[in-house]
Amino acid sequence: MSGVRRVKVTVGELPNVIISALSQSRNCAPDRPASQPLQTKGNIEEMENINPFVYNVSPSRVIFGPGSVNQLAPELKRQNLERPLLLSTPQQVDQISALSDQLDGNVAGIFSEAKMHTPSDITDKALVYVNNVKADCVISLGGGSTIGLGKAISIRTGLPHICIPTTYAGSEMTPILGETRDGVKKTISDPKILPGVVIYDVDLTMTLPVNMSATSGVNAIAHSVEAMYSPNGNPIINLLALESIKCLAASLPELVSDPSNVVTRTHVQYGAWLAGLCLGSVGMGLHHKLCHTLGGSFNMPHAETHTIVLAHALAYNSPRIPGVMKQLAEVLPGSNGDAVAGLNVLLEKLKVERKLEAFGFREGDIDKAAELACANEYPNPRPVEKAPIRELIKRVWAGEPARANL
Repeated sequence: MSGVRRVKVTVGELPNVIISALSQSRNCAPDRPASQPLQTKGNIEEMENINPFVYNVSPSRVIFGPGSVNQLAPELKRQNLERPLLLSTPQQVDQISALSDQLDGNVAGIFSEAKMHTPSDITDKALVYVNNVKADCVISLGGGSTIGLGKAISIRTGLPHICIPTTYAGSEMTPILGETRDGVKKTISDPKILPGVVIYDVDLTMTLPVNMSATSGVNAIAHSVEAMYSPNGNPIINLLALESIKCLAASLPELVSDPSNVVTRTHVQYGAWLAGLCLGSVGMGLHHKLCHTLGGSFNMPHAETHTIVLAHALAYNSPRIPGVMKQLAEVLPGSNGDAVAGLNVLLEKLKVERKLEAFGFREGDIDKAAELACANEYPNPRPVEKAPIRELIKRVWAGEPARANL
């Protein structure tokens, strides 16, 4: 397949891979030839100051490229693992069974009950199964629901975790676990949660429905957008975030138009990988807090909620992040200098649902959602205040276009 090659990325190689990826631009930056470097101002006195920062390189081993799932058996052998437990949702039983066949049935078992928002009762049931089958590792095939279950098992048992993502949500690249118990979703971060190996095989994404591809891709964009104004951000993550947004904003509309195009889906997967790195490296703000509240407490679907909320959360923060807004407008087609407008344009192109009411969120729940979203302080460029947050949630309930007048 032209233009696509398999790459293996380990901790020591990651900075060089980042530099190479950004310089090549992977056909995701049509306004800048690959041979043309990013421009800086000619006089060093005119450059903006670089703030102090800490950058932790992700220690995950990444295998990227078509057919990469064939590297699973060698990876297990490399780690001396012999009894993997395969995880999936009920909807992906056929895919996980095919993976078992690919391993010649040399698995401890299959647990196919993963659910969104990682409910604690499912995790408890899976842990009993892990012990019964004497698994020595877990392999998550799927999106955030399955990967979340794999993380929950791994952090409690110490078992190695291998991820094979089939969506663009990015959870596989993060040391973050969100779990739901008694209707409340809580998030923890621990380096031990980070999966050890991630296999990105575009072939496994080809059957992902168009609408799910679009919303999962916008979910990835959300990670990169919030990384741009994270209080613990850094120059490397900013570069990755901008490249990710540029790539996804260019390739997602093409995917919707031609979902069978392997090169387009490879570009989306590449942009999602970069977004996952952003999500796993810096703290997130208002957007992710709102989505966790709406998902964990009101059972809203994960990617669809991210898609509906993103432009509104950015609009809320926009008065406090003029520099970020300018950078985002430059990589979002159709922005005309307004990043919020650029996101609205993108969502129109993707033909995604814009109304939270369509997923069962009730107008009567707006006050409770606003109260929960404002219950605890968390880093965000603009203070989180109940009145404007309530108005924001009302707008996402009604499906209004995002406007920066909150």
